[in-house]
Amino acid sequence: MPPTTLNERLAVCSWSLQPRSAEDLCEKLVATGIRRVSIALDPLRENPDGAWSDFPACAARHGVTCVSGMMTAIGEDYSTLESIRRTGGVVPDEHWEGNWRNFQANAELAVRLGLKFVMFHAGFLPHDPADPAFAKLLGRLSQIADHFAARGLALGLETGQETADTLAAFLRALRRPNVGINFDPANMILYDKGDPIAALRTLGPWLRQCHLKDARRTKVPGTWGEEVVLGTGEVDWRAFFGVLRELNFTGDLCIEREAGASRVEDIRAAKAYLEQLAV
Repeated sequence: MPPTTLNERLAVCSWSLQPRSAEDLCEKLVATGIRRVSIALDPLRENPDGAWSDFPACAARHGVTCVSGMMTAIGEDYSTLESIRRTGGVVPDEHWEGNWRNFQANAELAVRLGLKFVMFHAGFLPHDPADPAFAKLLGRLSQIADHFAARGLALGLETGQETADTLAAFLRALRRPNVGINFDPANMILYDKGDPIAALRTLGPWLRQCHLKDARRTKVPGTWGEEVVLGTGEVDWRAFFGVLRELNFTGDLCIEREAGASRVEDIRAAKAYLEQLAV
C-alpha cells in the first residue's frame, strides 16, 4: 500500500544536518521528529572503516529508515552560478573517470543499504541537441543509468540547472525508463529557471521524489537566489501539493535545508508548516 499520510512520506536529507558521523546523524534526525532519511552515499563510501562504518546498525538502533540515496560529483563548485555551470555533475572531462568509478561504487553501496532510488546533479544539460556536449552527456548518463538499472536501481536527476522544457527534452532523448527526476521547487527559483509549479506539471511524467525546500528569487540576474526556511519563501506550497495530487504522486517528500546555522530547528519548523497546510 502506498503511504497515505504526510508523516509517512516525509524524510530529511542527511546532508542538511551536517552530520559528523552515523551516530550524530541519527541523533539529529530524532531531534527533528522525522526518522526517515535520504542518505548521502559518498561519506559512507569514503569512510568504510571510520565514522560511518556502523550506519546500518546505528539507523536500526534509532528506528531510522533510509528512503533514498544521494551522490555527488567530484570538484563541484557552488560559489557562483558560473562556477557550478563549469564544474557541476558529469560535465567536466577531467573528472569523468573518477566520477564513473565513484558512481559504480555508490551503486553497490545503495544495493547493500536496500535502496531503490539514488539521485544526483547531472550538471547543466544543453538545450540544443546539436551541441556536442548534448551527445557527450547523453552517452555518460546512459552508461550510468544502465549500470544502475542492472542492479535494480532507479536514478533521479536533480532539477534546477536548466528549464523544465530542456530537462524534459533531454529525458525523452535519453530513453531510460529507470531515470526520472527528483523535483526541487526551490532550485527552480535559486537558479532562476522558471516557475516551479509550471515546471512540476511539465516534469510530472518523470517524477520519482521531491525535495521540500524554499527560496526567494534573485534581484540580480546571473546570481544565486536566497534559500530560506520552508514556508517563508516564494514557493506556492498549496499549489505545489495541488499539482502532486493531480499527478497522483504518493512518493517521498524529503525536507532539504542547505543554509543557516539552525538546521534541526529549521527542519522542525518546515515539518510544522507542512502539517498545518493539511496536505
